[in-house]
Amino acid sequence: MELIKITQDNLEQEHICCAISNNKDIQVMSKKAWLKERLDEGLVFLKGNVRGKCFIEYIPAECAWAPIEAEEYMYIDCLWVSGQYKGHGYSNLLLDNCIEDSQAKGKKGLVALSSKKKMGFLSDPKYMRYKRFEVADTANPYFELLYFPFDKSARKPHFRKAVKEHGDMDKGFTSYYTNQCPFTAKYVPLLEEIAAVRNVSFKAVHIQTREEAQSAPTPFTTFSLFYNGEFMTHEILSEKKFVKILEEKGL
Repeated sequence: MELIKITQDNLEQEHICCAISNNKDIQVMSKKAWLKERLDEGLVFLKGNVRGKCFIEYIPAECAWAPIEAEEYMYIDCLWVSGQYKGHGYSNLLLDNCIEDSQAKGKKGLVALSSKKKMGFLSDPKYMRYKRFEVADTANPYFELLYFPFDKSARKPHFRKAVKEHGDMDKGFTSYYTNQCPFTAKYVPLLEEIAAVRNVSFKAVHIQTREEAQSAPTPFTTFSLFYNGEFMTHEILSEKKFVKILEEKGL
């Protein structure tokens, strides 16, 4: 498969969203605007020459929108191969290109956010372990920070303190999100509307800078939902899923 690297020159015309084909969709536009600013910071978006889920996105860890300490590592935002493209070795192809590029740039290794078991939007722990990634740190309730050092003497990455200390959060629901994933542009406003109709306290914290992301109380800044300071989910919610959570809380 031919691989295409997204640049400032081809960003507008290339298909970058894993599930939305219309480049003029507000969700795709928000993601592309986010990417446009990150490209100058060293972000690499490498995709198969297809209109589907076959891409890897990574960035120098110092510039990652994640509360981690991983100096001189490369942070994998997303590695996703799905549907008809699974089973053809494309995940290996993309990851191998990432490794080669990171080594050429003098990085000490790779870092990725995963979980104890396979979950949506997070790196598949079984696959990552197969590729020799190891657990560097953990965070409740299920997050794992995986790393693959090129040099065994490299310092082990870890989560920042903010991930494990968030007892002063507001009562009610609090959602942290960025425009890193296109789906948040659509669904966060819908969750706000549903909460308002039900007279439920809902605070949406739109993370708009790297500094805000790196001091966030959640490892997954793309989207995380808390209730009374307790982490609920990182999976970007549809209306039905959010209503189910509200009903479970008797709200």
